[in-house]
Amino acid sequence: MSGHNSYGGDIFSGHSRAKKRAVPQVMAERDLVVEDAASGFCGAVVGFDRSYDGEFVKLEDARGAVRLFALREAAFLIDGEPVTLVRPSAAAPKKETRSASGSTRVEGLRARVARTSRIWVEGVHDAALVERVWGHDLRVEGVVVEHLEGLDNLAERLTEFAPGPGRRVGVLVDHLVTGSKETQLTTGLGANVLVTGHPYIDVWQAVRPATVGIAAWPEVPRGEDWKTGICDRLGWGTPQEGWRRVYNAVESFRDLEAPLIGAVERLIDFVTEPE
Repeated sequence: MSGHNSYGGDIFSGHSRAKKRAVPQVMAERDLVVEDAASGFCGAVVGFDRSYDGEFVKLEDARGAVRLFALREAAFLIDGEPVTLVRPSAAAPKKETRSASGSTRVEGLRARVARTSRIWVEGVHDAALVERVWGHDLRVEGVVVEHLEGLDNLAERLTEFAPGPGRRVGVLVDHLVTGSKETQLTTGLGANVLVTGHPYIDVWQAVRPATVGIAAWPEVPRGEDWKTGICDRLGWGTPQEGWRRVYNAVESFRDLEAPLIGAVERLIDFVTEPE
């Protein structure tokens, strides 16, 4: 017998059993229908689990039965062909591209030097809500918001500030309705002063009721402190506790009533308008 090996080396090198068939990997997306090769259980992917023994996929069959199967190589069939299921990696959270006011967020923002022009609001609660919703926009534009500590101080503050070209003042006023004291105090202030406002008694009321979990803001009789009356009727404790509820509930412009949104937007446009 000749010593020559007609197979040229390993006699099994060309045999089909020697070549391991590559099994494709398939991402186990939700609702993908597969069959467990060992048991024949067929179902849709509905979730995953993890234990000391490794990763598992949850399959739900047509009758609603859910079973766990180990994510092992070639353990499943799709259209009769073996596959290796791979758990999808968690998608990176999308970066927020909109500010709380709905404007395009400026990434890597460094607040610009403050403009000479100002926006004035009546009190600290007004200032806090404006900052919460429009703070990003105000820093982009370099606009400072200051509170008047009451509208009665407006005339004196304007005299001190001396508005003029490039030195504008926008004023946000609560309860700005025809015939009100607020309207009388804010007329005839000149071309470099813009007064806008909302019809609500207090800026709290410019927050949508659903935002703070109520059907509507209660009626408080004239002569009774409005914030105290609101907290008494809603069981919110003190006005300080009530304010924390209101402030923490507001996350974006969608939590505010349209008159307040429009009023603030007009003021920002006014004080940032090029001369």
